[in-house]
Amino acid sequence: MPASKERAEAIAARLSAVGLATRVEERDDCTAIEAEVPEPLSEKSWQGVLEAVADADRFGLLATSSNDRTLWAVVHKTVPATGDVGGPGHQR
Repeated sequence: MPASKERAEAIAARLSAVGLATRVEERDDCTAIEAEVPEPLSEKSWQGVLEAVADADRFGLLATSSNDRTLWAVVHKTVPATGDVGGPGHQR
């Protein structure tokens, strides 16, 4: 199993341990993890979520006006070029 897949599976397992139902999807350049975040989520659970996604290359939270919240994280299959480190908003 590729290292990126192993990292993504480990992140998904840690999110599941916090109580989130996760989805893992293989893409061309990365492995993506998504989880619906219930309302409310305890402070201890948020801490576990943040510790889990800290191992991802990128992560974020998509919140909608209907109070749906989707946590996402990606693990790149290859190391990004220097100009892409930090994402599109941080390019040099």
